[in-house]
Amino acid sequence: MLDSGCMMLDDQDMTEEWIVRVQGKEYGPADIDTLREWKREGRLLPENEARPANADPTAVPDSATEVLWSTAAAIPGLFDVAAVVPTAGRLTQAPLQLQRRSFGRILTETFQIYRKGIFQFLGLTLLVLLPSICSQLATALVQTAHGSDGDLRVLAGGAFAFLMFVLSIAMWPVYIAGIQILTAEIASGRRAGLVAVLNEAVRFWSRVAALCIFVFVVFALLMLFAFGIAVMIAAGASSLLLIPFALGLLILQVWMFGWFFITVLFWQQFTVLENAGFIDSLRDSRNLARSGRDLPWFQRPMWRAVFISSIWFALVLAIALGPQWTTLQHYFNQLATTQDPQTLLKQLTEAQQAHSFDIYSFALGILQKILQPLLGIAFVVLYLDSKTPSSDSY
Repeated sequence: MLDSGCMMLDDQDMTEEWIVRVQGKEYGPADIDTLREWKREGRLLPENEARPANADPTAVPDSATEVLWSTAAAIPGLFDVAAVVPTAGRLTQAPLQLQRRSFGRILTETFQIYRKGIFQFLGLTLLVLLPSICSQLATALVQTAHGSDGDLRVLAGGAFAFLMFVLSIAMWPVYIAGIQILTAEIASGRRAGLVAVLNEAVRFWSRVAALCIFVFVVFALLMLFAFGIAVMIAAGASSLLLIPFALGLLILQVWMFGWFFITVLFWQQFTVLENAGFIDSLRDSRNLARSGRDLPWFQRPMWRAVFISSIWFALVLAIALGPQWTTLQHYFNQLATTQDPQTLLKQLTEAQQAHSFDIYSFALGILQKILQPLLGIAFVVLYLDSKTPSSDSY
């Protein structure tokens, strides 16, 4: 039978690993550096239960099992010395933190997780990026190829481009699930390998694919609805009755878009990390987005998610429009000086056809794909933060 004194380590034995227990759940094993990292992040408190990983609870009678456990404060070199550079340990879930992350902390932790798993995230990105690059290059070669429409090389290039496009789309569910799993593993202190993450992510392919299709179709229908309203307003500009009706439909469309956006904010996290079903993931996502009403509005999951999405969309817009700014200025000048719509359309079409392959835009597109896991990581961190009880917020 062991007492709490038996759980102390000699200062020279810094390779000892520990198990931490929070609210009945065990996390680890984790070494001293990982425990220090949890302490700095507010996940590990001195009063949390802990025991050496090599102390087997099954080796003692049930009545004496609890004697194996001491507190984290009893671990030498943890709460009595300054923190050092952390290293990753092993853990199934992040220990319960008793303080919510600030928005700045969420962004900081997002970049930290991306840095720690940069090669694994890059591997996940290549799943969709390589087929997409092959498709774009093959399409560009086909468009610039000479010969008749029946040229076998042109047909083969077109078929190859289409197959690569389909493969890129098929890899998206694995990519999405992989980001959720890898982020949760790194946030928990586990250094997961890419192969293990892929094996786990493949299990969610059908469910994630079904939800992806559902979400994209609904958003596409809402966009078509908005386009139809715009056409209705343009066609009925001279009708005083039609314009208020169209504006009412537009308000309804905005409400529907906002409601659905809130509903699907966290579906990826619940689908993968909670292993929730199709309907359950959408319902739980909506409930999480509407939670935190006892918190200031800027600390609620929904608004934090909106801010994160806005930052990402602004970055994407800057990457997409930056190289095209001169071209856009030219289009606006033509729009201001050309009165004939048919002439303007002809000029724009000719300019687009004369526009060659832009290596700068292509490189920026690749950069966007490489950085894209940051959005998924931020949402996982926000999801983990939402598990903190509201009463413990700062």
